[in-house]
Amino acid sequence: METTSRLRILCVDDNQDVADSEAALLQIVGFDARACYDAPGALAAAREFRPDVCLIDLHMPDMNGDKLVAHLREQTGGRPVLFVAVTAMSNEEARHLTEAAGFLLHLVKPVDPHDLLRIVDDLWRLRETASRTGVPAVRPESG
Repeated sequence: METTSRLRILCVDDNQDVADSEAALLQIVGFDARACYDAPGALAAAREFRPDVCLIDLHMPDMNGDKLVAHLREQTGGRPVLFVAVTAMSNEEARHLTEAAGFLLHLVKPVDPHDLLRIVDDLWRLRETASRTGVPAVRPESG
């Protein structure tokens, strides 16, 4: 994977094993990834870390992922951030929720590690192309 300009990825899940596993996998291949286990922690980390991509669980005890995305968008001040839902919810209602909240993709747990790496690599390439050409990124294939 090419990571000349390291993509910063925030992995947010109240299941610490999931968040830690995602972050560790992404770090192994060269991305700058951090794990957070709740919405307040994600908001604090995002202020300092300034992620390019956020992998966010939908159901967390303190704040659901759709609400967290709204707060993160406010916090970024218009800086482009790509939001990806990583959830156990696969029904149509959940997909509508993620789309309405502005998630770029809806991934259903468990996400195959190879698929996650491919998707994040695609997001990195989209970001790099958009920054070079000024053309907004389009939705990558989610598998």
